[in-house]
Amino acid sequence: MSMNVNTEIAQSGQPGVQPPMEEFNSTAPSQKPPGPWKIVWKKFSHNPYAMTGLVVLLIFVLAAILAPVLAPYKPDAINLDGDMTGGNHLLGVDEIGRDIFSRLLYSARISLFIGFTVAAASVIIGSFVGAVSGYFGGWIDTIFMRLVDVMNSIPLLFLNILVLAIFGSKVSYMIMILVFTSWMSVARLVRGNFLQLRESQYVEAAKAIGVSSWGIIFRHLLRNASFPIIVNATLMVGGAILSESALSFLGLGIQAPDTSWGQMLSNAQEFMLIDPIQAVYPGLCIFIVVLSVNFIGDGIRDALDPRQKATVSRRRLKQWRKDYSK
Repeated sequence: MSMNVNTEIAQSGQPGVQPPMEEFNSTAPSQKPPGPWKIVWKKFSHNPYAMTGLVVLLIFVLAAILAPVLAPYKPDAINLDGDMTGGNHLLGVDEIGRDIFSRLLYSARISLFIGFTVAAASVIIGSFVGAVSGYFGGWIDTIFMRLVDVMNSIPLLFLNILVLAIFGSKVSYMIMILVFTSWMSVARLVRGNFLQLRESQYVEAAKAIGVSSWGIIFRHLLRNASFPIIVNATLMVGGAILSESALSFLGLGIQAPDTSWGQMLSNAQEFMLIDPIQAVYPGLCIFIVVLSVNFIGDGIRDALDPRQKATVSRRRLKQWRKDYSK
């Protein structure tokens, strides 16, 4: 009799009574929570300025890669019969008859290559120096940080001009000198993060189970310090492009037959009163690319901030209300 009563109570769904197993089996399995990179991309994709900068930068990168296909002329091809303002040339020709549009495309290859290469190499060197200095501390930290202080006390523009004037203005020399004068900020940033992260409990646990110091640095600490490094790397791309343009504008950068946006500005300064539009096109390209990179860096910084919430457009909110209000 008691068994029948318990069965009836259990089927009645009263509180405090365990439901049958069929109800547990009918429930839907829980979904896997989104990973950190997916959350970052969701925040980044909802930032209109960051997405606009990413699209514009990708357009410039694709145009630079496809320059031999898109350019109607060779960058050093001289057309003495061409019209300075048009004709068969989309943006006209320069003072010696070279097609400006073709030179802009080929200049993007060198300028963007220098920007991304300098940023990547500076991040690698600065991350290594900052990681070793912040993790080991002691006399290693003292030596590396005094080296950083010495590098920061040197006039970097004067050093760049001196080295390029002595060794020449090849692309490889320019990349090396820009990397040599750009890694210090990354080293200080990584060192500061490592000074905080090395006292964490998971670092103590890794030491307890026998993980080597280099394993802790590259497997654990660098991963947790990667977000500010990524933000700094994106901003360094724009700085490297501006540095290359400044050196080329001073006549110490890229030399013919190669071309860059800074070299085009340097050549156009002699004809500012005759044809000022020659300086507008390369200057505008530099402005747009650097602005796009800064937008991307700001978007990544906001996306990596845990206090920053992802914004949703009004159109999407309206569609959600329409779908789920039924």
